[in-house]
Amino acid sequence: MSDPTGAPSLRLDKWLWYARFFKTRALATKAIAGGRFRLDGEVMSKPHRAAQPGQVLTFMQGDRVRVIRIVELGSRRGPATEAVLLYEDLSPEVSKRESGAEKAAPVFESRERGTGRPTKRDRRATQNLKSELE
Repeated sequence: MSDPTGAPSLRLDKWLWYARFFKTRALATKAIAGGRFRLDGEVMSKPHRAAQPGQVLTFMQGDRVRVIRIVELGSRRGPATEAVLLYEDLSPEVSKRESGAEKAAPVFESRERGTGRPTKRDRRATQNLKSELE
């Protein structure tokens, strides 16, 4: 596929699938149609939009903001080592420390085997501990 200027292009949903950002092309299409993608800073909601090398794509993937520069278009959905060559990741790095600070570790109650049910006093102590962590 080519645009009127003669530069090679590829449907954006297809490119996202080739680059392995989405497991299926249908998921890529649905995500783009949701309107949360920006191509060169312009909000878009059309999956058939042409992707060309040099364009910058910004979107949310999970709880991360992804900023991707398209390097190549690709011709198939190959292995991950091949897919990484299709783009340059410009996303800000999220350190493990920051991501861990945002998510508090869940509190698991543990009791020794054979001690029976917790008493009312034990339950109150557990509730106090949980409320301090929130």
